[in-house]
Amino acid sequence: MIASARMYSWSPSLIAAWQRLLGWVAERSGVPLDVLGPATEPALLEDLWARRDMGCVFMCGYPWVVRRERPHLLAAPVPSPSRYGGRPVYVSDFIVRADRGFRELPETFGGAIAYSVEHSHSGYNAPRFHLLPYRTPERPRLYTTVLGPFIRQRPVIEAVLDGRADVAAVDGYGLDLLRRHEPELVAPLRIIATTAPAPAPPLVASDGIDAATRERITGALLSIHEAAAMADTLEELLLARFVRARPEEFDVFLERERAAEAAGYAVLG
Repeated sequence: MIASARMYSWSPSLIAAWQRLLGWVAERSGVPLDVLGPATEPALLEDLWARRDMGCVFMCGYPWVVRRERPHLLAAPVPSPSRYGGRPVYVSDFIVRADRGFRELPETFGGAIAYSVEHSHSGYNAPRFHLLPYRTPERPRLYTTVLGPFIRQRPVIEAVLDGRADVAAVDGYGLDLLRRHEPELVAPLRIIATTAPAPAPPLVASDGIDAATRERITGALLSIHEAAAMADTLEELLLARFVRARPEEFDVFLERERAAEAAGYAVLG
């Protein structure tokens, strides 16, 4: 079975921290997990999520809820920054270059927006839902240019930094992690809007993994905040703890998708 934090491995120091965390989970649970890294992970997240040997893998809740055969939910992370309110949620931040002068989201309308992939909630579904109130019959499209897919979210950030895009929405927890691990990269950015919270990406296991094994992994995740040896790693990853994830919590992704489609805004732009 494999373990992967590919979703949030946005820098070398983050890769190392996630590998320590997942390695501890394997040891504590007694479940042998092959912790993947850049050399062994698929290039595309959808290829990772299609594997039948997932033992403990981060997966975005949006593609999880739309799948007919859903992987088993293990646990959800509770980010430690105060803006998450001690809940297993995350947000998307609309980012711009601070020196461009944009202060409010409508000031970017008519420009270029970048996105990662269409199956991303933080990079596509969430900003599309957030932008709904700004559309009018006279202005059904808000942006002249839509850049993407960039596949990963870090290249989306780079597109804003180098001026190819005026604005983009990125995973707020991921941005918080970059601010902790590579502050010089995100220093030129300004957040001009933030979406409504949504359930944080859960850790999942393939449907073929037996219930007893899944429960051992979940038990390790739920106890990690009590392990003194993991305190520094949790701090590095801006995590307070893990909690159980409930399937019904993820229906909000479908509700926001349907709202956009019903309004005729199926495609970001």
